[in-house]
Amino acid sequence: MACHHRCRVSGLRLTVMLLTATALFAAGSFAAADGEDAWPFVRGAHFDAHSSATGIVDRWDSEGPPVLWVRKLGQGYSAFVGKGDRVYTQAQNMTGQYLYCLDGRTGQTIWEYRYDWPYEAAGVYPGPRSTPTVYDSRVYFTSPTGVLSCVSESDGRLIWSVDLQQTYGIEGCDFGYACSPTVVDDRVILPVGGPGAGIVAFDHLSGRELWKATDEPASYTPAYPIELRGEPLVVGYLQNAIVILNRESGQLRRRIPLSQGYDEHSAWPIYSEPYLWLSGPFRAGSYCLDLSGIDDSETELPSIWRSKAMSNDVCSSVLADGHIYGFDLRDVQSKTHRPSRGVFRCISFQTGEERWSVGSDQLRRDATAEDYAGEILQCGIIVADGKLIVLNELGELILLKIDSEACTELARCTALGGELTWTAPCLIDGRLYIRNQTQATCIYIGKASLPQDVATMKVGDLPQRQYYDLAAMLLAVEPEYAFDIPHDRWLVRWCLAGLGLMIAARLLVRRLRRSMPETSLATSEFIAVTLAGAIGTTVLGFLTSEFIFTWHLCLFAALEYVACGTAVTEGGGRISILRQRIPLFALLAVSLGYFLICRRLSLVFEWAFLIGFPGAIPIVWLTHRTARFTPKTTMGKLTASTVGYLCFYATAVAFLKSRY
Repeated sequence: MACHHRCRVSGLRLTVMLLTATALFAAGSFAAADGEDAWPFVRGAHFDAHSSATGIVDRWDSEGPPVLWVRKLGQGYSAFVGKGDRVYTQAQNMTGQYLYCLDGRTGQTIWEYRYDWPYEAAGVYPGPRSTPTVYDSRVYFTSPTGVLSCVSESDGRLIWSVDLQQTYGIEGCDFGYACSPTVVDDRVILPVGGPGAGIVAFDHLSGRELWKATDEPASYTPAYPIELRGEPLVVGYLQNAIVILNRESGQLRRRIPLSQGYDEHSAWPIYSEPYLWLSGPFRAGSYCLDLSGIDDSETELPSIWRSKAMSNDVCSSVLADGHIYGFDLRDVQSKTHRPSRGVFRCISFQTGEERWSVGSDQLRRDATAEDYAGEILQCGIIVADGKLIVLNELGELILLKIDSEACTELARCTALGGELTWTAPCLIDGRLYIRNQTQATCIYIGKASLPQDVATMKVGDLPQRQYYDLAAMLLAVEPEYAFDIPHDRWLVRWCLAGLGLMIAARLLVRRLRRSMPETSLATSEFIAVTLAGAIGTTVLGFLTSEFIFTWHLCLFAALEYVACGTAVTEGGGRISILRQRIPLFALLAVSLGYFLICRRLSLVFEWAFLIGFPGAIPIVWLTHRTARFTPKTTMGKLTASTVGYLCFYATAVAFLKSRY
């Protein structure tokens, strides 16, 4: 892959370089790119991901552009915003969620405001989802639990706060509240989704409610301010409808129905008067509406075109020179465990016609970062100085020329390697602020020369972890809807597969080792059944071309191992204290490994099988600790294990059904 770098400096040397750069840069300054000193909202000053900056580089050498600072930040999907030499973002660590104000030149913390405990720290999407907004010497932000707050830009002092959940009730935010505050015309406007409060406007100084409108459940796209024939409007891209309201009064100007039931929308619409372009996930494609007839409520707003191309999910497209540039997602939803399948496209805003595309929507197996070389992938985009500044899921920074005739790549380097990132970049004074779930960095992409004593390292000097597609290695077939409850046919198939693997593994061990101590036999059976469960998902997937989940069998094997060890100890066997604890350590290790791998692969039903322990413990305890119920024959052992396994599985399924 172009400019994919491993670690080239030692940790000590890197630390010295960073401290030196910070100190020197704090002491001096440099010529900014055209004085562009504000990016107050997640989509920039005009809510369209456009920057007025000029003087952006056209290319860089093999070492990449200069790095001004890099620092650990913590979990979260919040991007940077800021103005001048201050930038803001949200993140969490083990002690809580924080709003950070950083020195844009050095990365040092100016102040931090703690507003909540960590959110889903061990979840699929840990940390805050939304991005702050800077407006009139104040910073506005929301939490994943739906609390809107306003703090002082100078010192982080809380000015006012509104709990949207308690005040209005929030519906439709299954993955946590993610809407960044839209502050325009001295109003803070938010999709809320409560009864009578689909969208709410607050006074930016006091937090007092100014108006609320519609009963629509909200989704994840912030309110989008537009103007039509001079009238200030706001577009709400909600769960089941698009609503267009007068920005000053909240009067409903038009409702456009979309769907019924749960239907998420995260990507931003694109507006060029009088046309509104919309896109969504689930392979929905995109379409462009003509808002000219918004006043005629009896007539349906016409679509000037519809297309199956350009489905957007968590990353939004941009409009430049009459064409839309963005990632057309071909997965049903974005994946957290691998780069999402899809194609980066350029299409005409007026017709929807594709002009060019780059990439493949084929699922890769055993993929590393090099396998995606030359592709653009799902990405956050900024339009500036005739270029597209792209930060893709693999943490690659890419410069593309705005060109509707061909994809012209100017430069590429890996800035945040090793993990996936969905956060959009932020551009202020030639400084590009980017982050992922681990660290944040500031990269200078302006043409103006830095003082010689400032540029102490390049992107190529940053330590980069190698990316491996763990899902491709372990899952022959992925569940398409990873967040949905497995249907009954799958659950029955998984149960039978686990039961078959368990019986086969136990029979094999007993056939190979007929004369051995009970403790040795228990250990051998535990290892065999655990291995069968661990490889079963992969092997059966390749053989059947279906997703057959068998990893839960590892949990049951560990549970039985604990019961067998306890039974032997209480029966008078002479076992050391350490050996007595081995089964318990094995249970903890298997449970932790199971949880981490399932969570890494977005298999969110892992909790159900961990909950399966209570249902199995009584049966396993009886069959292995009570002499009357302890069969001595192989068939008796298999029967006892089968009963315990079925109780374990039934408990997990009951939890799944009740939870979802």
